This record gives sequence, structure tokens and C-alpha cells, in this order.
Amino acid sequence: MSKKVSLSKAYDPQQVEDKWYAYWTAKDLFRARVDEEKEPFTIVIPPPNVTGSLHIGHALNNTLQDIIIRRKRMQGYMALWLPGTDHASIATHVKVEQELAEEGLDRHDLGREAFLERAWTWKEKYGATITSQLKRLGASCDWSRERFTMDDVCSRAVIESFIRLYDRGLIYRGDRITNWCPTCQTVISDLEVEHEPTSGKLYYVRYFTAGGDQHISVATTRPETILGDTAIAVHPDDERYQHLIDKEVLVPVLGRSIPVVADEYVDREFGTGAVKVTPAHDPNDFDIGARHQLRSVVVIGPDGRMTEEAGPFAGLDRYECRRLLIQRLEEDNHLLRIEDHEHAVGHCHRCTTTVEPLISKQWFVRMEPLAHPAIDVVKESKVTFIPARFSRVYLNWMENIRDWCISRQLWWGHRIPAWYCQSCDEIVVSATLPEQACSKCQGQKWRQDPDVLDTWFSSALWPFSTLGWPEETSDLAYFYPTQVLVTAYDIIFFWVARMVFSALEFTDEVPFTEVFINGLVRDAQGKKMSRTGGTGIDPLEAIDQYGADTLRFSLIVANAPGNDQRFYGEKFEGARNFTNKIWNAARFVLMNLGDYQPPAQQPSLSLVDRWILGRLDRTVRLANTHMDHYEIGEAAQQLYDFIWSEFCDWYLEMAKISLNGDDETKKDATRYTLWRTLETMLRLLHPVMPFVTEEIWQNLPHEGETIVLAPYPERVGPSYEQEHHHMEMIMEAVRAIRNLRAEVRIPPGECVDVLVHLDDESTPVWQELESVVRNLAQTQTPQYVEGKAPRQAATAVVSGATIYLPLAGLLDFDEEIARMDKDIETLQGELERTQSRLGSEQFRSKAPSDVVAKAEAKETELQAKLERLHELKAVFCDGDV
Repeated sequence: MSKKVSLSKAYDPQQVEDKWYAYWTAKDLFRARVDEEKEPFTIVIPPPNVTGSLHIGHALNNTLQDIIIRRKRMQGYMALWLPGTDHASIATHVKVEQELAEEGLDRHDLGREAFLERAWTWKEKYGATITSQLKRLGASCDWSRERFTMDDVCSRAVIESFIRLYDRGLIYRGDRITNWCPTCQTVISDLEVEHEPTSGKLYYVRYFTAGGDQHISVATTRPETILGDTAIAVHPDDERYQHLIDKEVLVPVLGRSIPVVADEYVDREFGTGAVKVTPAHDPNDFDIGARHQLRSVVVIGPDGRMTEEAGPFAGLDRYECRRLLIQRLEEDNHLLRIEDHEHAVGHCHRCTTTVEPLISKQWFVRMEPLAHPAIDVVKESKVTFIPARFSRVYLNWMENIRDWCISRQLWWGHRIPAWYCQSCDEIVVSATLPEQACSKCQGQKWRQDPDVLDTWFSSALWPFSTLGWPEETSDLAYFYPTQVLVTAYDIIFFWVARMVFSALEFTDEVPFTEVFINGLVRDAQGKKMSRTGGTGIDPLEAIDQYGADTLRFSLIVANAPGNDQRFYGEKFEGARNFTNKIWNAARFVLMNLGDYQPPAQQPSLSLVDRWILGRLDRTVRLANTHMDHYEIGEAAQQLYDFIWSEFCDWYLEMAKISLNGDDETKKDATRYTLWRTLETMLRLLHPVMPFVTEEIWQNLPHEGETIVLAPYPERVGPSYEQEHHHMEMIMEAVRAIRNLRAEVRIPPGECVDVLVHLDDESTPVWQELESVVRNLAQTQTPQYVEGKAPRQAATAVVSGATIYLPLAGLLDFDEEIARMDKDIETLQGELERTQSRLGSEQFRSKAPSDVVAKAEAKETELQAKLERLHELKAVFCDGDV
């Protein structure tokens, strides 16, 4: 048992948090080691971007992970929370290019090697920011195992996986339509394109036959791509265009002859029922072009400007081309009309530039063979989602998956391990420069593919690459597969699905058995938080102002798995008040424990002591049940309710009765109960609020060096259901007397008489606990009466008892009657106005449903208040109630 040390009067989170995190890391308490005697429990952190800083979503997600891993550590598991960061290929690339632009340079001025040196320097300078911020949050990661997606261990896994997939025919290089960002100057995946509703135009354009005697009209939102058209397509069953199928029309302005083809893809109901086909600039047109062996004409270049194929518009920006082309179409009688049109336009999620579909040669992963096993493990519940509804989101995407474009036209990232013969462009995939001659032409010189891999390619390997794969390490054998992945629902496609199929492909095992989905943190109006828009909350500022425990608790309490939560600054105040409540309760307990040391055996306990231990046992059971089901917000709410209400508001007040008495046996029993309840409560709360619980626990008598390794509470004793029933009777009575005092405005410090009529069951309970009623309700010793109710007494009926509060001599009845008449008049007027409003058909038909509901609730509340005032007035008019 430890020696008691006093707590400061006020809780100082900065001093406490800095001290204990330094202690935990100095003692290496978060390090996980291979130990065959213990069952492992592993979580890999969703690696934050190395460019990033902690935002409120990170704070929620990492708090959830920390709660899970701290509890498992306390439960005796060999708990590993493996940290790390992602190289964030595009994001970091952009940051470094911005830095160069400030110097009047771009990456091509430096060259690849010098640019990469700058990128690594930038990473070393800023890359540790989010790691240090996670430590401030209290993250109990094993920092000795911290990984980076471009470190040697992870890089080897990336190259190895690429080679294996290529050797299996699952990686190929080909011409495809891809999403091209003209600003970032790279291809981006479908998932990195954000489609935003846009008010645009629909342009109706005529294509004439060579003789000019016939025409066909199409509707397009991108008229600049007309210059790359290589066909017009119609539905084969559309009677309107049967006479034009297989004939040729001319591309406006350019005069290029193109065929009219029949294709079932065409929607006869949209626009004119005919569509222009531009295989080089639209994915659907690309497929039509492949079916009809159409030529692909590239008229928009990677820089967003028109190419030589655009004829007189070559060199123009795509939007300037659009403006001038519309003028020309109108002049040449090709433009029929222009309509307003709402449609979704794809934007780069990094820079918001409008994405341009371009045909280019890229590297792809063939997804169909990988998707099937990944679908099966979810359908067979080998991987389960919490909440379960997110499995449908996962399956829907996986069952409709397209091949994954994995090449990016960047320099920062994992360079594709493909080499081209400089004589004939034969491809060799190898981790290192090929030493052999080209098998096709015997050439000796090779050049490596300049592109890098999509960031998510390396992230997909994270659960096993971080543990040493492809080497058969002891860590991999012991800690893998991991147990649970905690992540937000917005990256189920980006990351979760890719980890599942990659793990099945390379390790023949699922990467984790459970996926715990957390929702997003939104502002008070339910909108996405934005720091630039003034609605964001900086978690580091919150930690500076309130402390990490307050931030953690405010994010967790009442949070439901998978659901977005609305967050507002007042939550911090509530959580800080809770922290202070715990601190002050602990100071009271320590002050009354003195040099107390708990006995080896539990002493004889009073009904009140047994009651609080029974409530503690209930809280332990409920908290564990909720935690086991990842209902962490509900577990936190249970802890809050027990600590704030049952322990602080009730038990501590009742404990003062025995502590201030003369019976040493009762005092010892109370001290034991105070110590046991607080010590258990701290261990139960520790995963949620690690800092304040460690500080208090260290000042209590305890076993062990740190609460971090103390056992997590399971069952703590009997449930004491009968004691709970009895205490509920007395607590209800105390609340009723307090309410009566408030209603008739008896001053708080004035002690009053109370008369009680009891039934047979409640008599012994009241007799045992009448000191509780006397002290907590500020009454004289209760007088037990039979028969008719006394006159001029306020009355309350509670379980097992009727309580009378005699008022004669306490108050000036005439003044009270006058006050009540005034209150009745005010309430009656307010009720009439509310009822008049509710009686209006216009109000009920036009007001929002929640406004009507509030008015109805107000009517009910006013009616209840008036009824009670009339009852009390009857008491003062020589009646009773």
C-alpha cells in the first residue's frame, strides 16, 4: 500500500498531464513484447498524414482507440497499439512545391533527386508534429514501434507486394480513361474525386451530314470536347435515327467526318437521344469507342490547355476554348439552344480543381480476382462491422468495383519498380536495376518508370507491413492478425476494403476481425466543421484550455458507434465540471481517510455503504458490457451518472453523517467504503480519463506501481438489490421534501418539522435511515403519524410513505396567498396565449413540426404548474393537499 499524499485544492491539468505522460514513457509502460503466456491484442493506428496536425476527428478516433487498448492492457492482454504516419504522396508533394514556389522555383528546376531531398527534409521538420500532438492527447501507443509508410520496413513490403501481384497477372499497364488533376499534375483515383452539385449549362449542337441536307443533334455539358469527337451514338431501337445509322456527319468547326453508330448504352430519354462520343475524354465514351474500334483524339492536355488536335483553339485554356467555341457554333448555325442544367462535377479532393477525364497509360490492379475473397469474409462474418449496417456499404462497393489505377505522376512516394529497355521499351518488374540484358532485343540499358504508387497502395499493407512482412518475424507471428480496426466511415472504400483484400492475398488471413466505425464530428448545426469557416474546434487549443481528459470525455460521452455527433463548446464546460467533481470528491475522501489503510477483510457495513457498493457493482457490469460491444459513449455515460449523482450527490453527503459522528466502527466502515468505491471507480474510468485518474489513484492506498497496469474492474461484490430498493424509498422522500420546501419558499438553512405516515414495509427502513432524511432534507427528526392528514400542511406521496410538511408558523399565509394569486394570473395569461396559438389552423399547418411539439409541451407544463399552485393555495386557505 502506498503512502498518502494530499491533492492540491484546484486541479491543474497541464502540470498533471505532463508529469504522468513523462512517467509512463520513462517506465516504458506502453511497450508490447512477445509473450506466449499472454494473449495478444493489437490495434494499428489509422496513420495520419505526415503533413497534418491533430483535428477534432483525429481526437475522437484516437481517443476511442486509446480507451480500447488501455482497458485491454489492464485486463491482462499483451496490448499493442502500433503508431505511425503516412507519407501522403500528393499532400506532401504539394506542400514542398508550394515551398519551392515561394523561392521562385518548381520541382523541374531542382530535378528528382534534389526534390526528394527537400521532401525528406520537410518530412523531418514537420512530420513529428502530429505524433507529439497524439502524446498530448494521452495516446498510449508503443512508440518504440512507430512506423512510416516510406521507411525501410514498409517500403520493402510495398515493392514485394507489387512484384507478387505483377507476377500473378494482377497488375498491368494500359491505356485507360483516368481522372486527371491539371493542378496537381497527376492522375487521381475515383475515390479522390469529390462530385459537387453545380449549376451549369446544357448545350444543344447540330452535326450536319456532308451534303448538309440532314443533321443530328446532341446535348453536351462540355462543348470543348466536341473537337475530340470520333462518332455520334444512338440507341439501335430508336426509330428517330434509323435512317442515319452507319452514315457519317461532320464535326462542327473542324469538319472531320465521323460515323453514326448504334449502341445500347445510349439513354433515349436524355437530351436528344443521341450522344457525342469522345473516347479520349469520357470513361463511358472510351468503352463505346472500344466496342466500335473508334479512334481516340486527345484535344485537352495534362495542363488543361487544348492540344494541336483542337485546330484553331490549340493552346487555349479549356474554359476559354469553351467560350470561343460557343460563339463559333452560334455563328455557323450549329448551336440550337442553351439550357440551365444541374449536374455533378468532379473536383480534386486536394486542390478542388475540376478534374479532367484523360486517356493515358497507367498502372492498374485487376480487382475482380481480389474482390471475391474480400466479399466472402464479410458475408461469412470473419470480418464484422460495428455497426453492422456498414457491411452493406462495404459490400456494395466491392461488388461493383473497377480496376484500381495505382500510378501517380509525382516524385514523392514509392517509385514503381518497373524498368523499360531503352532500346525497345520491353518491361521488367524488379526491386532493383535489372542486371541482365533485355530478353527481347538484348539491350543493356534500362530506365525506371518515373511514376510513384498511389498512397493507398502502401496503406493497404499497413496491418502486416508494420509487423515486418514479408519477413516471418516473431512480431508478425504473435501480434497478427490484429483484433479491431477503429476508423471513420468515410474511408471504408479508400482503406478498409483495400486492407482486407491485400491481407487475404499476401497473408491468407483477414487483417482484423472487427471494424469499429466512428462517425464524424460536426458543428452545432450538423454541418461539417471548418477552421477557415470559423466552425472548427482546434483540439490542441482545447487541451491547453481544459486539459486532455476533458477533451476526451466531451468527445466520448453519449457518442454512438457509426453516428455523426454535433459538437459545441459547451460540451467542454460540462466535461470540465465533471473532472472537477471527481477531483473535489477525491479531496474529500483523502481528507477523511488520513493515514487509513484498508483491512484485509471487509468490515461490517451499513445499509448506505452496502447500497453504494451495489451501485458500483452495477456500474462495473454495465460499463464492461457496453465496452465489450464498443458502446463506449454509453459506458462513459454510466460512469458519469454513477460518479456525479450516486457517489458525489448522495453517498458523500450520507457519508458525512457517520464521519461526523462518534461511532468509530461506523466511521471505519465508511472510510473503507469511500476508499473501495473511489479506487474501483478510478480504475473503471482510467481508459477514458487517464491523467486525472492516475494522479488521484497514486494518492490513494493501492496495489501496484501505476493505474496503467492495475486490473480493470470486473465484478466487485454483491448487487445488494434490497438495499437499493430501500435507498430508493429514502432518496425519493428526500427529493419530495426538498421540492415541498422550494415550492413554499422555505429558506435553505431553516430546519423544519416533518410528519410521515408509513406502511408496514417502509417503517424499519425509515427508522434505520431517518438520520439521512434529517440531514439531507434539513428536517427535525421525523414524527410518525397515523390517521387523518394534518391541516395547513404541504403533502407529498412517495413509495411507502405520505409526507406532510406543516406550514403554520413558518410563513405569512396572507403574503403567500397574494404571491400565488399573482403567479396564477401570470401563468393563466401565458397558458391562454399558448392555447390560442395552438388553436390556429395556420400555425399548425405552416409551423415546423418541432415548433408545434414545443408549444404543445409548453401547454402541458403550464397546466401542471397551475394545478400545483391551486393545490398549494388550498393549503394556505386552511386546507390540506
